[in-house]
Order: sequence, then C-alpha cells, then structure tokens
Amino acid sequence: MKTFTRTQLASCLSAAALFAGVHGNAQALTLGVDFAASYTAASLGSIAGLPTPYGGLTLKAGAPNTLLIGGAANTDPGLIYELGVTRDAGNHITGFSSAPTPLGTVGTYNDGGVTYGPAGVLFTSQWPVNKLGQTKPGSTAEDKVIDLAALGVADSHSAINFVPAGFAGAGRMKLVSWAGGEWYDATFSPDGFGTFDISAVTQIDLDPVAGGVQSLPGGPEGFVYIAAGNAGFTVNSLLVSEYSAGNVAAYDLDANGDPLLGTRRDFITGLVGAEGAAIDPLTGDFLFSTFGGANELVVVKGFKVPVGVAEPTTLALLGLALAGLGFGRRQRSS
Repeated sequence: MKTFTRTQLASCLSAAALFAGVHGNAQALTLGVDFAASYTAASLGSIAGLPTPYGGLTLKAGAPNTLLIGGAANTDPGLIYELGVTRDAGNHITGFSSAPTPLGTVGTYNDGGVTYGPAGVLFTSQWPVNKLGQTKPGSTAEDKVIDLAALGVADSHSAINFVPAGFAGAGRMKLVSWAGGEWYDATFSPDGFGTFDISAVTQIDLDPVAGGVQSLPGGPEGFVYIAAGNAGFTVNSLLVSEYSAGNVAAYDLDANGDPLLGTRRDFITGLVGAEGAAIDPLTGDFLFSTFGGANELVVVKGFKVPVGVAEPTTLALLGLALAGLGFGRRQRSS
C-alpha cells in the first residue's frame, strides 16, 4: 500500500534536496564498488522548457541526435517531448541543442517506460492508470492503449522493455510495476493494424527458492539490458532505475531474460528519483532521467558501443516470427 503518490514523493524529495543546500545538481552520482574504476557519471542538468517531473526517455528511432523524454510525468496532460542533443568528438551526448516540442499528443500519464518495440512502435508506460500506449511510426497520438489491470498487472505498470537480440529470451516483452516491483513476461502478437495485442501477462518469481513470488525492490522504474563483456558484467545483465530507493541496480539475467534477485549490486547510489533508462546506440552510454529532485538527465560512460543493436525493423521481424510459430513463454510454477 502506497502512503504517498509519486507526485507527493517527488515534492518531498525536491524539498529535502533544497533543505540540504543542494543547488543545481542534486545527484550524488556515486558508482558502486564493482563499477567505480570503469565508468564515469555526470549530470547534464535540467532541460529548459521541459515540464517537470521528468518521465522515461529514449533516442528517436533513425535519428539518434533527437531525444524523446516524458514531461509532466504521471499526469493526464503529460506528453512525450523531442529535442536535439549535442555530441562531442567521441559521440557522447554533452547537452541539448533545441527546445523541447511535444510529440503530438503522445504521452499522457507517461512514466519510466519509453521504448521502441517491433515494427518501430513506440511503447509508453502510463502510471497510475496502469495502461500501455502504442504509437506507430509517423503517428502523433497513441494508436492503441491496453488496460493492463484487466490482464492482471498489479499496482500500476511503470516501465517496459524488450529483451534484445543475442540475449536469452530475445524478443520477449518485459513489464514492471511501481511500487511493488512485480515483474512480468507478456505474450504479444501483431493485431493486423500495425500495433500489438497482449494475450497474457505472467508474473515471474525472481527467487523461487525464497518462497512466495519475489519482486524487484527499490520501487523500480525504467530498465535496460547490458551485454556481458562490459566492465563489471561477466554475464548478460539488467540495469534498473530504483525510484523509491534512489539507486540504479545491476542484476544478472536468467535463461528467460529475467533478473535474478540474489545477484543485485549497486550500480549508482545517492540519487533523487531515478526514473527512465535508455542506451545510446552510438556510444553504449547509459542514460537515465530523474523524477523530482532537480529533474535531470544523467549520462554514464564506459560501456562498449553496442554490436548489432536491434533496430525497430529487426524487432518487427523477430516479433512476427515468434507470432507465426505460436511462441509462448514456458510458465514457471510459483
């Protein structure tokens, strides 16, 4: 049971940051012991003209110098905004080159999940209404909205991503809820209109040995997949923005692309309202936004440039192939 709404929590976090004498950059950006020697993290600050609090984010498909990010997150008038980014000689994002403009009317109740899926569809999480928006390429409004409560999703859905090619469980849709941390695998298929139906959502027990159905801690929001071979990551892994705990956490993945609860490590601590999560396709940098506090965009360098990152067309082919085979995830007993 939640004592505060996300907006109330954000207000408390902002007030706490100001009371502590924090101005401008409210992020401590302390990297975990397994990662401090290999990565650097820096805040790019707030985005002028973007309504707060910030939601999830991604780089625009086919236009990696354009950032998509949620503004006025978790509210009915919330929208996804697009703006240009500047890059240095190494292609790392260093700032913003244009004012944010709305992506039509896309983004009501936007939250930590803003990501592209099959057929280039933009999937947007909607909190606290527990819905999932889908926007086709070229559209300026959600083409389809799915009520996830009707499919058994608890609390309210907060973020979504798809397991990348080369990972176990590639192509699977994964969902997470705030604040309970319930983690789900969703079975989906094309609906014939360029968007997708979800036929089943299964909650995954992240630690079957512990008893009960175990969920992610920390009030999870956006999450991204990290390939083995990056410093500190010996196996394919997951980074999760923990809004409630003020951290980003790292997890090893199992054979289905789901996080193993007992492998949790601190990646970054001391944050205020970690929210979105995205990977820069040009550099491999990890990007995340913050909801509340100073409302910022943070860039973490040190990751390898992605190899064979699944473009929307690749995801489309994979999704169609899975649908054609009648692919379904093997259910775990709980």
